[in-house]
Amino acid sequence: MTRLTRGYVQVYTGTGKGKTTAALGLALRAALSGLSVFIGQFMKGSDYAELAMADIPFAGLTGGKVLISQYGTPRLICQGEKPTDDDRSMARAGLVDITGRLASGETDVIIADEILVTVHFGLLGTLDVLDLMKRRPDHVELVLTGRGAPPEVVERADLVTDMRNVRHYYDTLGVLARRGIEH
Repeated sequence: MTRLTRGYVQVYTGTGKGKTTAALGLALRAALSGLSVFIGQFMKGSDYAELAMADIPFAGLTGGKVLISQYGTPRLICQGEKPTDDDRSMARAGLVDITGRLASGETDVIIADEILVTVHFGLLGTLDVLDLMKRRPDHVELVLTGRGAPPEVVERADLVTDMRNVRHYYDTLGVLARRGIEH
C-alpha cells in the first residue's frame, strides 16, 4: 500500500471559482497514485457530481480509494439566510468525523471541503479548524477549502492558494451553477 512519508496542510481560499475543483483534482491524483482519500463536504447536502467518485474503481487500478461524506442540508446558506441548529449540528458532526479520521491515521489525504465557510457563518470556530490542523498526523495531507480563511489558519498552513475572482459569468451574465462544472 502506498503511503505518504510526510503530509502538509493545504488551504484553498479566496473569492474566485475553483477551490473545491482544485481539491477534487488533488483527490483524483492521490487516488490514482494509490493513496486513500476522504472528502468531507461541509454545508453541502445535495447531489453534487463528485459524489460519484466513491463509485469509481480506483482500487482496481492502483489500490487507492475515495470516500465522501456530506455534512449539510440541501438548502444553501449564502444570501443572508440564518444558520439553523441543524446546520450547526451537522457541521459539528463533520468536525467530529474528520477529527476521528485524522486520529486513526488510516487515510492518506483528508479534504475538509468548505470548512472555512463554516467559520464565516459561525457554525464552527477558528479554534476548531486550528485544532484540526494540530491533530493532523505527520503522514496525512490535510486540505481545507472555502472563502474567507481566517488569518490564523493561513499563518499555520504549509500551502495557501488564494483564488481571486477576476470575472465570473454569474456576475456578468447571471449564469447559475451548472451540473458537471460548478455542481
